Amino acid sequence: MNQYQIQPAAPKAHIFDVKLTIPAPDPTGQRLALPAWIPGSYMIRDFARNIVTLNASCKGEALAAVKTDKQTWQCAPCLGELEIRYQVYAWDLSVRSAHLDITHGYFNGTSVFLRVLGQETAPCEIAIQPPKGEEFSEWRVATTLARKQAEQLGFGLYQADSYDELIDHPVEMGSFTLAGFELNGTPHEIAITGRHNCDMERLCRDLQKICATHVEMFGELPQMERYLFQVMAVGDGYGGLEHRSSTSLICKRGDLPQPGVEAVTDGYRQFLGLCSHEYFHLWNVKRIRPEMFKSADLSCEAHSRLLWAFEGITSYYDDLALVRSGLIEADSYLELLGQSITRVMRGSGRCKQTVQESSFDAWTKFYKQDENAPNAIVSYYTKGALIALVLDLTIRRETADRNSLDDVMRALWSKYGRPDLGVGEADVEALAAEVTGLDLTTFFDVALRSVEDLPIEELLGTVGIGYELRPAADSKDKGGLKPTDSKPSKPKPDLGVVHRADAAGVKVVSVHDTGIALEAGLSAGDVLIALDGIKATSDTLDQMVARQRIGGSLEVYAFRRDELMRFEVVMKPAEPNTCCLWCMPVPAADLKRCQQRWMWKE
Repeated sequence: MNQYQIQPAAPKAHIFDVKLTIPAPDPTGQRLALPAWIPGSYMIRDFARNIVTLNASCKGEALAAVKTDKQTWQCAPCLGELEIRYQVYAWDLSVRSAHLDITHGYFNGTSVFLRVLGQETAPCEIAIQPPKGEEFSEWRVATTLARKQAEQLGFGLYQADSYDELIDHPVEMGSFTLAGFELNGTPHEIAITGRHNCDMERLCRDLQKICATHVEMFGELPQMERYLFQVMAVGDGYGGLEHRSSTSLICKRGDLPQPGVEAVTDGYRQFLGLCSHEYFHLWNVKRIRPEMFKSADLSCEAHSRLLWAFEGITSYYDDLALVRSGLIEADSYLELLGQSITRVMRGSGRCKQTVQESSFDAWTKFYKQDENAPNAIVSYYTKGALIALVLDLTIRRETADRNSLDDVMRALWSKYGRPDLGVGEADVEALAAEVTGLDLTTFFDVALRSVEDLPIEELLGTVGIGYELRPAADSKDKGGLKPTDSKPSKPKPDLGVVHRADAAGVKVVSVHDTGIALEAGLSAGDVLIALDGIKATSDTLDQMVARQRIGGSLEVYAFRRDELMRFEVVMKPAEPNTCCLWCMPVPAADLKRCQQRWMWKE
């Protein structure tokens, strides 16, 4: 049994000390490696770059450990127990890596635990030690690693059945707030680190409803002793990463529910959607998972064309569960759905890249986006969610509501998830056809392997939902619900850029390849300083452009690098790429029933 020992040795310097003891190393010379990526986040991150020092010894004598590539070490042959001591720099405040300071410590195993090559299936022991110093005396440990000789929430000895198990249970340590609830006999805990004023009672009550909604759909919880929501509350941040019996989350502290506030604010709704998304991954990704990921080589990319299903379908159900659980009303859900449609429609990348291509190229395109991303790629998360919506409504329509995407997900769980079988590249499509009895070949060819727009308007109409695309009112308009004043507005121009405030003016972040700014020659990185001789600011830019006459021109002065340039922008109407949805006032009885079944409101 290989033994790891980890201690936050220098919180002020953000250093973890790690010791790895290998009782039976390879007699020809043990090789060690640190993963280059973490499951659930599809980008090479080269965690080994954070190893500061590494030393090997055998029977108290120093042993050579030579680095053979960016993440692998070759130890000299030795007879007897091999000991590796190394330091890890931890200053990445994210859900993917490791972070340590005087307020808390957090790590994923992929960032701190070397893999003993050839012994990946061997069981492991992990001694988690506290930092030294009276100021850390109140620190506790929140993790779903199995305890061996440790008190609940305590430092001490933990264990894992294999290296894969070892790296699938992140660890949070510090003075966190803890609360919990029980679901189907399984304890669920929420540990919040960082300054906050969260209404923990309400958060537990709301999360229990969301989790119960997912469990009811799948029919059961996966086998696990308990589940943990690890939450880092910060001033500005958002993100989550799924694990086998936990999730790590980062959120704005203001997005947490506040005592005395009964409304579901936009921020709280977003946080609940994030929790819902990661919890759904308990089934979809962590157990129903692509064959490629089941035995993935963590030293290099693992390409799959299925991320549209594993992240896209999850992105569909995350917000749907909020309305199904009764935490938000139908209008609130439609606002979220309308915003998702808007995000897809505003990127011309949807006309160039299919979702299967987006899935395959996640490593080099989606996770490495640049200023041209909206013009070159489509999100397998967002468009994948819309494909799931269209598939769900198609199945419901063609089977007269006898079947739905819910049935397909339950079948995936039964056939692939529960027995832990990898899902092949064509298996989701085949199982959907088998479960529903429908010929879905054309549907999948169009949705997955073409760049045609999806028939969203038509299918939403089958459940009594109105659909409209209109020009954006301004750069802050995210779409969503139809305004109460739905009178047609006069066509207004739009530059077709994403911008942000800059000390010198307005910085162009990206330029849409169908917009008038690109036609005039403006580029990402340009800093706009004046429009028709008037100073440009981020707050006034949209209004200054909107006041222009269609067909007229606008004189724009901008700095490109250190050169002042002049552009003449010819005004054209803004594209209708902002989606509004609404429940039809008096839908037919059969449409109303379909709508209710879809949202589980019966």
